[in-house]
Amino acid sequence: MEAPMINTSNADLIVEVRNVSREFHTANVTVHAVQDVTLQVARGEFLAIIGRSGSGKTTLLNITAGLDKPTNGTVLIDGEDITRYGDSEMTGLRRHKIGFVFQSFGLLPLLSASENIELALRIAGASFRERSRRTKELLELVDLGPRASHRPYELSGGEQQRVAVARALANEPPLLIADEPTGELDSTTGAQIFQLLRDVATSGVTVITATHDPFVIEHVDRVVEMADGVLTPRRGVQSSRIGL
Repeated sequence: MEAPMINTSNADLIVEVRNVSREFHTANVTVHAVQDVTLQVARGEFLAIIGRSGSGKTTLLNITAGLDKPTNGTVLIDGEDITRYGDSEMTGLRRHKIGFVFQSFGLLPLLSASENIELALRIAGASFRERSRRTKELLELVDLGPRASHRPYELSGGEQQRVAVARALANEPPLLIADEPTGELDSTTGAQIFQLLRDVATSGVTVITATHDPFVIEHVDRVVEMADGVLTPRRGVQSSRIGL
């Protein structure tokens, strides 16, 4: 199933999902988690994939991010077919081109907010000076400068997710993927996280989120919906920057 095509050139696309399907086999049962999905995402776009639990939206995100391989179809990131990548190429892709934000925050409990962010930069080989500069910059971006030395258990859920967003942006990836980023937050805090992601997209980073949170519609450029592994356009939400 094809989502609405974007009125833009291929050079303006960062993600192209082409006729992707994903099947899981258990005993004598075949589960069609994603069924013949085609989707284009423009640079700087904030796209939300909504749907009930089990609809296939997380599976689609995992395939888009290279965390899973499709049974059929191809995925292009920056024009490169990542379904052909080996392990080392995939590691490089996730380290430099894609940032991840998960529902459970995923912060290391013994590290402070700044250390959680700095670790991503250290893994990427950034110098001490660059790590210090970038960590401070990101903490200011997510309004957590005064909380830099606090460990996760000393932070609220919303603050932990802000650290997670900052960490995902540490290596300046062009693509940010957020899977149910407000799933463990109250509605007010969730709306604040979506506004932060809106600000990230406005700065030029492409953001794709999977969520069932209705507040997302107030912040995104485009919404598509998944049900039973099939992707369909969601009417009434259009981007002011790209043609749909």
